[in-house]
Amino acid sequence: MKEEYTPLILTASRRDAWHPAAPLIWSFNGNAIPQTLSASLLRTLFDQPRWLDAYLLYDEKGSQLFERICELPEYYLTRTEDAILARRAPDIIAAAPVEVIVELGAGSAKKTVHLLREQVRQRRRGTFAPIDVSLAGMIASRDALRAQLPELSFCGLQARFEDGIANIPKDIPKLFLFLGSTVGNLTRHEFVRFFESLANAMGAADFLLLGVDSVKDTEILERAYDDSAGVTAEFILNVFAHINHIAGSNFDLSELHYHSRYDSRLQQVEMSATTAEPQEIHFSLSGAEFCWQRDEPILVEISRKFDAVKLQRQLALFGLRPIARFTDSAEWFSLLLFKKDGHPALQR
Repeated sequence: MKEEYTPLILTASRRDAWHPAAPLIWSFNGNAIPQTLSASLLRTLFDQPRWLDAYLLYDEKGSQLFERICELPEYYLTRTEDAILARRAPDIIAAAPVEVIVELGAGSAKKTVHLLREQVRQRRRGTFAPIDVSLAGMIASRDALRAQLPELSFCGLQARFEDGIANIPKDIPKLFLFLGSTVGNLTRHEFVRFFESLANAMGAADFLLLGVDSVKDTEILERAYDDSAGVTAEFILNVFAHINHIAGSNFDLSELHYHSRYDSRLQQVEMSATTAEPQEIHFSLSGAEFCWQRDEPILVEISRKFDAVKLQRQLALFGLRPIARFTDSAEWFSLLLFKKDGHPALQR
């Protein structure tokens, strides 16, 4: 049964596709998300070589493990980005006069609270609309923000990024947030498709704040993704438990090993899994099967690193005009602010 209303943040003609998942949180196509994930993962697992979409990492346990990763001494990204947000939130919000803040992959929104608090301070009101596949993370952010910022309206959208973005009206001024250098998880083909769809969905009064990690020393990067406590390894390998749950498969987690390395040519960290012994993998929900050979890698996640200035020039070609860059003293991490531009740059 639907709640008495559906949020105005959703396009009127598409509201019937959204169903309540929890108070103030709506799910796209109700319970269709697990089936969508199951179908998409088979397409990548049967590729040559095999790989997975990074969003599969974020079931309830995966989301909890990632929160632990963010607190590790080796994982500099979260604390560096958080410090920039804490210092520059007034400037960011002042430069982006919007009614709604939409975050892609919000998780618990611990860093985002700097911007939301400033939105309330400068404008006395606002709406926070996180888009995430993790219902548990969204519930946690909802509860925390209702306690800290009761002036703020909350509208959680449980969906994949593209579904959430496509269902928000263009005529509401919005600031899209894509933080944590999550953009680095996109392959080069996914990167192009993502920014094409995002730019097409943005209205003339919309902004984008993009968090990006910089290219740096290989040792620093490899430590960040292979921590001494083994939390990152547990996070990456947990994806196979999630797959077993949503696809009815039989991955034997006791045989799995984690591997990571930085490819300086491609400027990306690559995180993969291998099996110590061959496994006959069956998917009971679809009838598909394959043999996972010993030491055959399955690429679970990548984390690309960027030259922020070059990235600003590239995104101008998608109709996203660079407004400002906010960084730390060592320039390890950048927050890039863009404004939707009706006339994409042909060259820079």
